[in-house]
Amino acid sequence: MPLTRDEDIKALLEEVRTIALVGISDRPERPSNFVMKALQDHGYRVIPVNPQITGEHVHGEYVFRDLSQVGVPIDMVDIFRRSADAGAAVDEAIAAGAKSVWMQVGVVDQAAAARAEAAGLKVVMDRCPKVELPRLGVSPVTAAP
Repeated sequence: MPLTRDEDIKALLEEVRTIALVGISDRPERPSNFVMKALQDHGYRVIPVNPQITGEHVHGEYVFRDLSQVGVPIDMVDIFRRSADAGAAVDEAIAAGAKSVWMQVGVVDQAAAARAEAAGLKVVMDRCPKVELPRLGVSPVTAAP
């Protein structure tokens, strides 16, 4: 089952250091763009992923085509895709060795969540980490654990 208890979600946010954000937009008015900035401001390293803008930079980070290109360990994959497309991002997260997947507000895919959990990943669905960080009182990330 996806994480739903506040203490479990807070613990996940406290252990994460590197987040790959799938579905990043280079347009500042898009939620993925300002959520990425908020996560960076909280101290996370956020790696943007979007095949349509591969090679560009968003908030100082190179945009990768897909998770297989990232080349560093990924603690969490934050998915800004429609529910119908979330499964492919979850499968990429599993293949990339991510530790968790986070499906944004409105993104729900029970089958993908079950695959992720079966592969040992923690799962959060239909929530936004930008909202959860202050709500749960998660301290800013200052250094790797």
